[in-house]
Amino acid sequence: MGALVPLTRPGWADAGRHLLAGLELAVHEVNDAGGVGGRPLELVVRDTAADPERAAAAVEELAALGVAAVVGEYHSVVARAAASRADGLGVPFLCSSAVLDALTEEPTEWVARLAPAQSHGWRTYADFLLGAGHGRIAVATQPSVYWASGTRILRDHLASRGGTLVEFDANALTPEGLCDALAEHGATALLLLAGYPEPAAAIVRAVRRDRRLGEVLIGAPAGQPEFAGWTGALGADGAGIPFLRYLPERLGPLGDRVGEELRERLGEEPSFVAFEGWDSVTVLAEVLRSHGMERADIAGAWPRVVVEGTRGTVRFSRTPGSGVWQWVWAPVRVVDRDPQDTGRFRVLHGGGEGVGEGPG
Repeated sequence: MGALVPLTRPGWADAGRHLLAGLELAVHEVNDAGGVGGRPLELVVRDTAADPERAAAAVEELAALGVAAVVGEYHSVVARAAASRADGLGVPFLCSSAVLDALTEEPTEWVARLAPAQSHGWRTYADFLLGAGHGRIAVATQPSVYWASGTRILRDHLASRGGTLVEFDANALTPEGLCDALAEHGATALLLLAGYPEPAAAIVRAVRRDRRLGEVLIGAPAGQPEFAGWTGALGADGAGIPFLRYLPERLGPLGDRVGEELRERLGEEPSFVAFEGWDSVTVLAEVLRSHGMERADIAGAWPRVVVEGTRGTVRFSRTPGSGVWQWVWAPVRVVDRDPQDTGRFRVLHGGGEGVGEGPG
């Protein structure tokens, strides 16, 4: 099994480390249970470093090595390149963590995804903002297909409910200049649609220190505060920043057990990305056991998958606008880090799971 993971900069290495921990733990457990058809499952890892071309080349290399399937990737634009190449080569690709709705240009039988589509999660986030009384929203954004897609989803959803959204260019404005623009506009919430650690961390510091903006909510729908590095960089300034987290409010017995194992491997609290990694390998291992190891058989099995994961029962179906087989849906929550205890997450808003697909 091939694995695509961002392990070095400019990739989000914290996310990559958690994703890899989940993938490796699941492989270890599959092999402890006898492997697949009596054969051990081998994980062949390639670092994408958030580079789409590097990811596409890795898929080609893995295909040539004879992998049965490819799993992984966190960055959406990178996953899109990997999905496109996998589709062209006829290699099954189970995307673990990337959320961009259109992973492929055309519908494909070769690609499935565990992470909820961006439109689903970010509309949930917009509902949270509106419910909390925030109708005038500003975003600090950088050029990217992912950020542009998120901005469009938020703007459309807010507009349909009487809200407004204004964009500020995080590349053109200094953090202090951004604060000036925010104060002039009068938005009550600023969303960080920008890279981590910079410029996102610098923007947070500037806003926290600007007396004019003391009542402005800082938000990060893409999930930057999920990882311990966020608190390490920002301390108390990084608390109270709502973000999307793809975990149920409470895990079931399987999730609790896997969480303990992941915590031991990582030496810190496992993120939802680590659970996505574990679920990915567990789903694929069951497909290999029940449908065989031929690539076409794996791809043909997506609509028949029923596997208990750490966050619910995984089933794939078609959803409008994605073109891939999608789990509808992983749990979606808006959470933040508690200002009184930055190691504790507070659930602020709960999105829906699919019928019968709550905590496992």
